[in-house]
Amino acid sequence: MNTELPETPETIEQLRREVSTVLSIESVTVSRRRPETISFRGQLLVSPSDAFALLRPRFETLGFTPTFTRAEGRDVVSALPGVVWARESNPMINLVLFLLTVLTTLWTGAINEGYDPLQNPANLLQGVPFSFTLLAILGVHEFGHYFMARRYKAPVTLPYFIPLPPGLGLGTMGAVIRLKAPFMDRRSLFDVGIAGPLAGLAVAVPLLFWGLSQSQVGPLQPGGLQEGNSIFYAFAKFVVFGKFLPGGGEDVFISSTAFAAWLGLFITALNLLPAGQLDGGHVAYALLGEKSRYLGGIVIGLLVILGLPLGDLLGIPYPGYAGWFTWVLFIVVFGLAHPTPLNDLTDLGMPRRLLGAFSWFLFIILFTPLPFS
Repeated sequence: MNTELPETPETIEQLRREVSTVLSIESVTVSRRRPETISFRGQLLVSPSDAFALLRPRFETLGFTPTFTRAEGRDVVSALPGVVWARESNPMINLVLFLLTVLTTLWTGAINEGYDPLQNPANLLQGVPFSFTLLAILGVHEFGHYFMARRYKAPVTLPYFIPLPPGLGLGTMGAVIRLKAPFMDRRSLFDVGIAGPLAGLAVAVPLLFWGLSQSQVGPLQPGGLQEGNSIFYAFAKFVVFGKFLPGGGEDVFISSTAFAAWLGLFITALNLLPAGQLDGGHVAYALLGEKSRYLGGIVIGLLVILGLPLGDLLGIPYPGYAGWFTWVLFIVVFGLAHPTPLNDLTDLGMPRRLLGAFSWFLFIILFTPLPFS
């Protein structure tokens, strides 16, 4: 995208004529600070969505990209030099990464079941329940984003699955898609952001209940790795087994399917964190705009507290979980401030606001303060 501002009287006048069809212009300013812009301030004469749909192709013909913001009680239409062109991606990369992730999750699942694929490659089949469940949840989650982005005609890549060598974790670090252009407006930002978690949950929840039905309850084993309880996970175990677990010296020994579904719910909760570039960060910005950065700051502070061994100091049975520091680093590195969509003025409307509030409720009941102990 070209960043040199072709500031000529003819250019500014052309842009003014186009903008005047949707904006009652009060002032025009030219900024040489990056990003260089020509800005028109005033009052929109039509809805922001209609104005943006009208101006975008006209601006692109002139070699500019429009942005809509509000400042000091006035609508601001800015012209950024250059037009975003999405480069083609190579789907073979997506396919190779997916096949590698299938292999690494099969291997991890087999090892978790006590089978070594190095001794017999057929042992990989023992990892099918774990691999299928986890990749189904991750895949549906990412394709939820993908198809919603395609609905808005946004240039987006197919999901990139991230394999992880067995023995270093779960066989995968998840999956991501990459949007190759800025979000058009808050509505598309909200819809694309929330589509993934909702789609993933539609798969994870029934698989969790099915996996728990295949699990057994037994005495707690000293020194064993125990998955943590979220509100929803504790509720699911109560529904299946008729009692809250762990309790009375017992806990559920979950099947591979249930463990992978638990991981899917845990990953969904992490994605719903209302901070930075996470799905929850997209939703938070769509709802709150620039104020969402304060919510993100609160989230980082809470994660830092949860990472510290403050249980003894506070008199509660919580030893702290150092893994939260990794997520704090992730959020900070990828940016706590959220990129502004091109049209930052279109209102979400009440249905999306209610759905956004519901996503925060989902985060609360899915979040696991102590994932492993």
